Amino acid sequence: MRTSRTTWKWPLLILSLLLLATAALLIWWFLIRDTALYPKEVIARANALQERILSFDAHLDIPPDFGSEGAEANRDGSGQFDLVKAERGRLSGAALTVFAWPEFWTGANSPHRPNAGFVEAARHEQETRYRIITGIARDFPERAGIAYTPADFRRLAHEGKFAIVISLLNAYPLGDDISRLDDWAARGMRIFGFSYVANNAWADSSRPMPFFGDSPDELGGLSELGRQAVGRLNELGVVIDVSQMSSAALEQTAQLTRAPIIASHSGVRSLVDLPRNLTDREMRLIRDTGGVVHIVGFSSQLKAFSRETLDKVNRMRADFDLPAVQNLAQASMPADPVFSIWPEKRFGEYASRLYPILEADSRASLKELGDSIDYAVNKIGIDHVGISSDFNDGGGIIGWESVADTRNVTAELIQRGYSDEDIAKLWGGNFLRTWETVQARAAGNQQ
Repeated sequence: MRTSRTTWKWPLLILSLLLLATAALLIWWFLIRDTALYPKEVIARANALQERILSFDAHLDIPPDFGSEGAEANRDGSGQFDLVKAERGRLSGAALTVFAWPEFWTGANSPHRPNAGFVEAARHEQETRYRIITGIARDFPERAGIAYTPADFRRLAHEGKFAIVISLLNAYPLGDDISRLDDWAARGMRIFGFSYVANNAWADSSRPMPFFGDSPDELGGLSELGRQAVGRLNELGVVIDVSQMSSAALEQTAQLTRAPIIASHSGVRSLVDLPRNLTDREMRLIRDTGGVVHIVGFSSQLKAFSRETLDKVNRMRADFDLPAVQNLAQASMPADPVFSIWPEKRFGEYASRLYPILEADSRASLKELGDSIDYAVNKIGIDHVGISSDFNDGGGIIGWESVADTRNVTAELIQRGYSDEDIAKLWGGNFLRTWETVQARAAGNQQ
């Protein structure tokens, strides 16, 4: 029996249509999806500019499973950062952060009263992240390298390699041993942030946690250990990061430092009233040291929660016999004083119900990021503002979902009328200038 030509042509026709559909989808995903937000001429300029400038993300986290099978650095994975996405977005480099969470602290073992066992656990987490970060440069030397100086950063970027700046966040795992700053500097740390969630023995946090035994401004800002650390970091040529510090701790750091300081991932409190964000005065203090405020692409720091979300939070709080929230900070963090006497199970139940409500709120977009950048530039000047994502620790907004979307941020800035020179400053020029000054003053101190 002969097979008609019509019969065998149908499968070929269907296959051809599937291939065309797949090709169209790929073209949309890689070329159109990320650029449909802006006019073609803006996109063309953003693409060209991104090829020329040095772009630096001042705070980017690495998941603890990064580098494992299926999450390799050279694989376009499901996370917000990998080398493939960085190359696609033309991101020159980033501060990859070594940090430890505070969940090792409970009750009397609060972060400002270090317990040896919990400190060791936190150090283990630090070491894990440090090993992952340095492993990127070790395993893929043709695509990435560690920048120990601004000159290293420029060289790596010009070689087409991703420049890694090692940042350490949270002094808690260092215990009360200031010499560990020397150890970490010798291992490549070039940015140091005192604070994360909860106070520690070095500095008060902008987000003290009653469940960990914290109270606001418990140390009055910096402890004596923290004050000594400011001077030692200046001598080591390490950039001091004041993001997440309490207002008093930030002000004291600005007064004590002999070199510029930065906020690596912060928002504007005048736009979103969170203690985690910076007041106009705090931004001016950073500027007056010669430093940089990096506006972060974190939704809740760029856009206040909706009334509907706050109502949901209050209904949930009523189930725990808690009063209605009085401000955004109370809604966004489990920070009521009563939590200090709650059993861990009850606190866990509260937190597990709170965060899904907050995460369901409508997200910020590139517009809100641009509004915050505009505000900071108007307040402290174009030479003192930068950009960061906080990817892999809650960062990510509509239009800037991963490092692959870096060009979209540039397009937003172009749309707002920023010049190429100013965009280059925001994306890395200001940080590199600050870093150079920090290292130059350290060398002068040593001489």
